[in-house]
Amino acid sequence: MNLLDFARGAAMKWSIAIFLFGMLWRLFGILLLRRTHDYSEPRVHAAGLGALQGIIRRSWPRREFQARTAYGVTVSYVFHIGLAIIVFGFVPHILFIRNLIGVGWSGLPGGIIYFCAVITLVALVMAIVRRLTHPVLKLLSNFDDYFSWFVTAAPVVTGLLAAAHYGARYETLLAVHILSFELLLVWFPFGKLMHSVLLFFARGQTGAVYGRRGAST
Repeated sequence: MNLLDFARGAAMKWSIAIFLFGMLWRLFGILLLRRTHDYSEPRVHAAGLGALQGIIRRSWPRREFQARTAYGVTVSYVFHIGLAIIVFGFVPHILFIRNLIGVGWSGLPGGIIYFCAVITLVALVMAIVRRLTHPVLKLLSNFDDYFSWFVTAAPVVTGLLAAAHYGARYETLLAVHILSFELLLVWFPFGKLMHSVLLFFARGQTGAVYGRRGAST
């Protein structure tokens, strides 16, 4: 078995299995947490509306903090949106998803995907440079922060190298790209990358509590 066969076969099956197990373990762990009953009289009964408002309003910093956080927030949105376009807009990725779950859609032209990949990589580099140079961020950062950045950037870098056929045989580059994606899957549920899912729970919960009390998030 060569490297590409391993990446497409056993490594893919195990990485997906670990990803699904980890996601279920984290989500069920949160949903099964013991909750204290709120005995206060609700001022607003539409808790669902409060949760939705919390998710929307907390997706951008309050006006008082926008000047200080504009750089970090903008870079974050750029690479998150870029990653979404790459994952769900690139035709080979769509074919992979279709083979996996039986659902597919039309893809974007290759030129757009490559442009988004470059912009995403630039934003990721800007994010890690800021983390390494910002005194507070540098102090607060740990292994999880740096490794999560690495496993996010690696598929973008290896994907660009594979598309350019640069550095090694295409089959080797493709195998490394697939393996880097599988590493991302394995790490996702257990590291800080899980924030991309849990943030909706946290913001929704906060919005629901605030909404019940008639307060604005």
